Amino acid sequence: MGKAKARGGLTGIAKFVFDTLPSTDVSPSTVSVSQEAITDERPPAKRRKGNNGQAVESDTPANWVKSYDATGLVTQYTQASDVPDHLQKYFSQRHRYFSLYSTPPGCLLDEEGWYSVTPELIADQIAERCRCDTILDAFCGVGGNTIAFAKTCQRVIALDTSSTRLKLARHNAQIYGVADRIEFIQADYLSFVKSYASHFSSSSSGNSHGRKIDVVFLSPPWGGPSYLNGPAEDAAKINELSQVNPPDQESEYLSYSLASIQPVHGAQLFDLTRQVTKNIAYYLPRNTNLDEISELLTHERLRVGHRAPRSRDDSGTDTSTREEDECLEHVEVEEEWMGNKLKALTCYFGGLVQGQEYMF
Repeated sequence: MGKAKARGGLTGIAKFVFDTLPSTDVSPSTVSVSQEAITDERPPAKRRKGNNGQAVESDTPANWVKSYDATGLVTQYTQASDVPDHLQKYFSQRHRYFSLYSTPPGCLLDEEGWYSVTPELIADQIAERCRCDTILDAFCGVGGNTIAFAKTCQRVIALDTSSTRLKLARHNAQIYGVADRIEFIQADYLSFVKSYASHFSSSSSGNSHGRKIDVVFLSPPWGGPSYLNGPAEDAAKINELSQVNPPDQESEYLSYSLASIQPVHGAQLFDLTRQVTKNIAYYLPRNTNLDEISELLTHERLRVGHRAPRSRDDSGTDTSTREEDECLEHVEVEEEWMGNKLKALTCYFGGLVQGQEYMF
């Protein structure tokens, strides 16, 4: 028998990126596609069962792909004495971030990953709430949430602008035995979502290429470890609070504004994502202003610049307000606790909210 004819290795969302995004945003050298995406075979068309938050190790060492091994790309700390002072408190929680941190060849994190990765138990909780066919992790980082989503979803698309963090995420996903369920793509999320929304809005339902995204998980940069301190101009107030509160008590941190979200205002990021799907899980600091979260929905129509069409009943009475009240969408805010410490908030929208499953 002759050799099989060579063919391109891009399918699904990865192919969509090449077809739609400008060459300045994405090129063949900046898109990493998982080994599974190089084949025609796709995962079974059913939702994967959860595993009660337990890490999943690869059944056989043969599943390890050497080209995906990122060992040596960053320092893997094994002894506290080797860890820089500013990372000590994060290193002490390494097995909370990745329960398989010490499993050979060991999980890898860059400096940003140490203070931005979601603790594994929280990531598993969010993944269970986001169970679906295809989910997009818009800011995947070193893969904490991406790995959790691969346990509960049929397919995961993981985006990041950093090639280093994508390599680390894929390395870590291999340790958990789920790398074959993930497409790792180096791309700017804002460019991606604009092109994606334009692509599907201009295509008929029967001719649209690529897979629809069911859920988008947003965990954008919060502004570094100092996000709890609020804007720099409020430093004086922070100092005053620290003097009033005893050292062993939780300080009453300043309210975090969505304006501090990077790379754009958090409300703008939300509006762009709603062009892809109504089903959004938004991971935010624990001190986020709840009024601003509520306004993501109540002010959505004003921000995007459109109004709902007016409707009237047989008597000529305007029923638009009544219909809007009946279809009022809610946001569900979930507090993410580790022991007795509140770590973050996850805000669920669309069909991810209990009682709004019809929106899914």
